[in-house]
Amino acid sequence: MENRQSNSGYILNTSANLVGLCFIALTSLKLFKLPVESFIDDITAGALVTFMASCLLSFLSLRSRSTRSAKYELIADYAFFAGLILIFTMTLLVTYNVIE
Repeated sequence: MENRQSNSGYILNTSANLVGLCFIALTSLKLFKLPVESFIDDITAGALVTFMASCLLSFLSLRSRSTRSAKYELIADYAFFAGLILIFTMTLLVTYNVIE
């Protein structure tokens, strides 16, 4: 379990950075005014919420001294991966709409 505990700091740092990226992406989408803007906005907002959950859970994992720490980190890891999938989807949709 010691290996898992050491990953919480990385998850927290990267998730926090990606929350900022999602805010920048939402702002940029408003400037581009893409035809499917609301759908891409929804995906980006979902990624933002997912990364925020990952931040919160990884922070709780770092602060917890009980057996819950590993559970928090595992859920944070899955939330982080889900956020990455949402960001990937958003990037594909924005790229496809910009190219057209």
